[in-house]
Amino acid sequence: MEPLKMTLSERIEKELEKNLQDSLKNPEFASLVKRLKISKELAKKYNSQLQDTCDELQNCKHCQGLFMCQNNYLGHVLYPSSDNATLQFIYMPCKYQKQEDKARLEKEEGLNELKYARMRDIDTSDKKRLTVIKWLKNYYDKYEKVNTLKGLYLHGSFGSGKTFLIAALLNELAAKKNAEIEIVYFPELLRNLKEDFSLVEDKLRYLQRVDILLFDDIGAENVTVWGRDEILGTILQYRMNNKLTTFFTSNLNISELENHLAVTKNSEDVVKARRIIERIKKLTDDLELVSMDRRK
Repeated sequence: MEPLKMTLSERIEKELEKNLQDSLKNPEFASLVKRLKISKELAKKYNSQLQDTCDELQNCKHCQGLFMCQNNYLGHVLYPSSDNATLQFIYMPCKYQKQEDKARLEKEEGLNELKYARMRDIDTSDKKRLTVIKWLKNYYDKYEKVNTLKGLYLHGSFGSGKTFLIAALLNELAAKKNAEIEIVYFPELLRNLKEDFSLVEDKLRYLQRVDILLFDDIGAENVTVWGRDEILGTILQYRMNNKLTTFFTSNLNISELENHLAVTKNSEDVVKARRIIERIKKLTDDLELVSMDRRK
C-alpha cells in the first residue's frame, strides 16, 4: 500500500505543479506572486485563491463605480496577506467603497447639526443661495396642515448646504406648524432595509404617509431593481397620488439622476428610470444650488 500512496502523492504534486505553471503564464498572476514575495510552494498551495484575486483585480481595472462592481462582495477585493508560512485572504474596500464610507461618516456626523437647524440659522450672505432661500420662505408662509404644496428637488455642488437648508425649513414647520416630518439619508435607508427585510413593510407604510418627507442624497446609492422599483417607486407613487410633499437633495441634476437610475449591476432599464423621474417632477420644483463647499 505504501508505494501506491507515494505514487498518488507524486501524481497530485505533479498536477499542482502543472496548474501553477499554467497560472504563471498569466502576467497578472505572475506579477501578484512577485509582489507578495511568496515562495513557489505557497503559490502552488493557494493557486486557486490567487487566481480569484487576479480575476477581481481585473474587474476593478475597468470599473467606474460601485454600480458596475462585478466582484463577489460589492465594493471589495479578495486580497491576500502573507506571514511566510501561509496566506490569509480578506476583503479589502476599493477606492469607490472608501469614498462611500467616508461620505456616510460625514453624513452621520452632520445629523446632529441637522436636528437643530432652524431658518434663523440660514446664512443669507451668499447671493447664490437667495433663490433657494426665497423658495423655502414662500413654502413656509403658504404651508397649512392640509398641505398639497409641491416639494423641492434641490441639486448642485457638493457641500453647498442643500440638506441644511431643507432641514431648517422642515424643523421650523415641525416646531411652529405641527408638521410631521422625516429626513431620510437615502443610501442608508436602502442598506438598512436590505439587511433586515422584516423592516420593509412598516417602513414603507410610514414613508408613504408622513406629512413631509426629505430623501437626502438620492443618486449616491447603488442602484438595484429592488431599491429603485419596489422601494423608491412604491413610496413616490403613493405620495404623488395623495399629493404629499416630498423633498429631494442630490449632487445630480434631474437628467443625470435619470441616467443613474437606469443602470443596475446586471441590466439597463431606461423606461423604469423615466417612470421614477416623472414622479419626482410631479412632486417637486427643480432648483440648482451652486455655492462654496461649506464642509471645508
